[in-house]
Amino acid sequence: MTSMPKELEEMDMTRDEAADKLESIADDLRGDGPFDVNVANRTVHLSPPRDIGVEIGVRETSSLLRGSREAFTVKLDWKPE
Repeated sequence: MTSMPKELEEMDMTRDEAADKLESIADDLRGDGPFDVNVANRTVHLSPPRDIGVEIGVRETSSLLRGSREAFTVKLDWKPE
């Protein structure tokens, strides 16, 4: 089995910018065919089938040194068509 390296891009953006990014991905996902996603200066071609796996997670942490943090994660996975 060949595994491609994981592409990860982290950035700060406004809530509106984050919503725009998620809406753009959602629009592509609503389509019938493959689509491209740009991550870390690389374009990745994705080919999701009709049914995909979805995982949603929330994490809350509190630390005296770092303060409180919240994280919301959405993971989508599938076997390409």
